[in-house]
Amino acid sequence: MNDFVQLWVYLASTPLFGLTATLVVYAVASAVYERFARAPWANPVLWSVVILGILLSATDTAYPVYFAGAQFIHVLLGPAVVALAWPLWQRRRELRRRGVALTIAALVGGSSAAGASVSLGWALGLPDDVLRSLAPKSVTSPVAMGIAERIGGVPALAAVFAILTGIVGALSAKYLFNSLRINSWAVRGFALGTTSHGIGAARALQVDAEAGAYAGIALGLQVLLASLLLPLAFLL
Repeated sequence: MNDFVQLWVYLASTPLFGLTATLVVYAVASAVYERFARAPWANPVLWSVVILGILLSATDTAYPVYFAGAQFIHVLLGPAVVALAWPLWQRRRELRRRGVALTIAALVGGSSAAGASVSLGWALGLPDDVLRSLAPKSVTSPVAMGIAERIGGVPALAAVFAILTGIVGALSAKYLFNSLRINSWAVRGFALGTTSHGIGAARALQVDAEAGAYAGIALGLQVLLASLLLPLAFLL
C-alpha cells in the first residue's frame, strides 16, 4: 500500500498526470454523453469539470501542478475556435446577405447579456472588481480574461464566470427554445453562440450543422464587439 501511495505522489507531481487525467475523464464523459443520446444534462464539459475538481480535491493536488500537464490541451483552444470558421465559409453567401442583421442582433444580445449581469450584480451589492469581471461573461474565456484585465476586473474570476455561463447555456438552451417554440436551427445556434460562446457553439455543432455555423458567427461577433465596446463603456 505504501508503494502505491508513493507511486501516486510521484505521478501526480508530473505533467503527465494533468494531461492523462483530463483525456481519460473527458473520454469517459463523452462516452456517457453519447450513451444518453447527447442529453443536455450529460454535457461532457460539465461532468469533466466536476470529476476533475473532485479528483484534485481528494488527492490534494494543487491546480498549478495539474495545469502543468493540462496546458498542452489548453493550447488547442485557439485552433478549435478557428476551426469553427469552416462551416461559416461553407455558408459565406448567406451570411454576407444577412451580415447587417446578424451584427445588430449580436450587438443587442451582447449588450443585454453584459448589462443584465452587471445590473444584477450591482443590485446584490457585489464589489466593483467582481462586476467588471462579470461584464464579459458571454465572451469566450481567453478573451473574457483579457477584457477583464483591461477594464479593472479579475481575469481568473472572469474565466470562471465565462465557463459557468457556457455550461448553463449548453444545459438549458434546448428546453428554453422548446418552451418558446423556436424551431429555426439558425436562430437557435446564433442565440446560443451569443450567450454561451465556445461551449454553446460546440453544443450547437453537435446537434446540427446549421446551428453550429450560426453559433460560430455569433461567437466571433461577440469577441469583436466586446473587445471594442466593453472597455469603452467602462471608460465612459
